[in-house]
Amino acid sequence: MIVNPIAGMGGKVALKGSDGKETLLKAIELGATPVSPLRTVEALKRLVPIKEGFELVTYPYDMGEEEARELGFNPFVTGSIRRGETSSRDTRTAAVKMAEMKVDLLLFAGGDGTARDIYDALGNALPVLGIPCGVKMHSAAFAINPAMAGELAGVYLRGSAPSIHEAEVMDIDEEMLREEDRVSARLYGYVSIPCAPGLTQGPKQASCAGGREEAVRQAIAERVIEQMEADWLYFVGPGTTPRAIMEKLGLKKTLLGVDAVRNRRVLRNDANAAELLSLLDGNKAKIIVTPIGGQGYLFGRGNQQLSPEVIKGVGPENILVIATPAKIFSLRLRPLLVDTGDEEVNQSLRGYIRVVTGFGEEMVCKVS
Repeated sequence: MIVNPIAGMGGKVALKGSDGKETLLKAIELGATPVSPLRTVEALKRLVPIKEGFELVTYPYDMGEEEARELGFNPFVTGSIRRGETSSRDTRTAAVKMAEMKVDLLLFAGGDGTARDIYDALGNALPVLGIPCGVKMHSAAFAINPAMAGELAGVYLRGSAPSIHEAEVMDIDEEMLREEDRVSARLYGYVSIPCAPGLTQGPKQASCAGGREEAVRQAIAERVIEQMEADWLYFVGPGTTPRAIMEKLGLKKTLLGVDAVRNRRVLRNDANAAELLSLLDGNKAKIIVTPIGGQGYLFGRGNQQLSPEVIKGVGPENILVIATPAKIFSLRLRPLLVDTGDEEVNQSLRGYIRVVTGFGEEMVCKVS
């Protein structure tokens, strides 16, 4: 097991990721706290019942040892690092060491950048599985949430995983996104992961371009704007469908950010979680969000600014989900997903929800 201790720290503070030392320092300055330790522990809890049946190999301190010992594992600790000063080089070195030790499965906690490091070090040499801790999560090398990462690792270690399949490793250029608000995604390669239906996420699919899809987005925007209420706050999440709403209002949209609107005026572009909470104070608000194409996530991927605290403040009844029919059909009857990091919030969002799919058109979708 390898843990990237800084993965995901840029999410709630609206930095779109945590790649690079300057970005990390800025995230800390804005109040970001580590995400991956808690999510790693959540995954490892699923392995506690069978911990006597396998040996856990990990790296020192906050790259895995601390989380393992917290849950009563007696890990074999290899390598050396300086606590609090880890880098992508440490991740690659750790992966090579573990491959040399012929581990049966490499469980890693991180995001797309960590998946890239694992791929750069090992290629497709051994089975790997990601505990999702990052911000964007375009890659398909991850379980749908930390608990399912632990569950699937346990299934594989018991010899019950039905198959191994290749999963895409993808990442975007974070600097281009932060500086130009432009998404440049790239496929880096493939890794082998244990496969079990419903436990692993697919790769993010880009929104369809073209006249038909754009016309549907415009119809959705018309419907949402028609029903907007005076003096209510609207937190408009990332994506091309929410962007159509802002464009029709004549307002600037942060493509992969959250914008706050009231009475058809922008109060804040690219707001972080703390700013959204501050705006919420004493005000009525709604969240407008669209699921991630091909994956179905409503919360917990690319929109961590919509934190559990923000969702609680708004209330599940004030969440408006919008999506083109093509995006819903691309999920192939799989449910919409939430992975906020707060189980109480996750449970409050479970069930069925109406999704606006056109002007006067809706679908009812399951949320899991």
